[in-house]
Amino acid sequence: MDLATIIGLAGGAACIVMSVLTSGGTLGGIFDVPSLIMVLGGSFGAMFIAYPMTYGLGIFKIIGRTMKTYDFGEKNIIQSMVAMSEKARREGILALEEGLDDLDNDFMKNGLRMVVDGTDGNAIRQIMEGEMSQCEARHMTWVAFMNAWAGLAPGYGMMGTVLGLIGMLNNLEDKSSLGPNMAVALITTLYGSMISNWIMIPMATKLQFHNSCEMTVKEMIIEGVLSIQAGDNPRVLAMKLITYLDPKTKKAVEAEVLKD
Repeated sequence: MDLATIIGLAGGAACIVMSVLTSGGTLGGIFDVPSLIMVLGGSFGAMFIAYPMTYGLGIFKIIGRTMKTYDFGEKNIIQSMVAMSEKARREGILALEEGLDDLDNDFMKNGLRMVVDGTDGNAIRQIMEGEMSQCEARHMTWVAFMNAWAGLAPGYGMMGTVLGLIGMLNNLEDKSSLGPNMAVALITTLYGSMISNWIMIPMATKLQFHNSCEMTVKEMIIEGVLSIQAGDNPRVLAMKLITYLDPKTKKAVEAEVLKD
């Protein structure tokens, strides 16, 4: 569970509630079902026009991903790569085939399998970078989906406000209802802004961060696979891969992998 996302959502909700209560309002005053249907339902419906149905139905699973933390196993990958490199130099490239099925990372497994099969280094890089590019494209499509929803929600909020104002102007003879009707009309604008700036844009940014971390790991794997294919010294391979790590993790891995 990603506590940062939970804290962000809960903290945003708490700030909204505190702002309402400290300004003399009530929570009931900012809750309006027709406005919620207009903004949330309307903007979500528009996404079915913009994207295939599979994306509209699958977005809630993707939203769930922002609630999770991901460990891409950089430390284990480096250790596995170094061990593979040592084995290849000691027993030959073909000896790597024996341990491929034990690897958890399919991207690394496929790359090393190409090395064992004697595939040219340039071809390996091209294939692996192509797979990485397509993976990133799929991720960014979901990010674009959420950003598009974030862009539509405020527009539906404004449409709801306009509809509310039209209804209010049609009943100007009832002076006592002008204030409440105006408040309800403005609630849709509030909902649109909340969906966009409190939920969709931050979640899209979190997904983009996850994608960036995963792509960095894939770049590291490509570098390691090609290093093994080229017959680099295991220590040189380790030093290449360690450069992809953040300073704190780098020190820990250096102490373990480069301890000799």
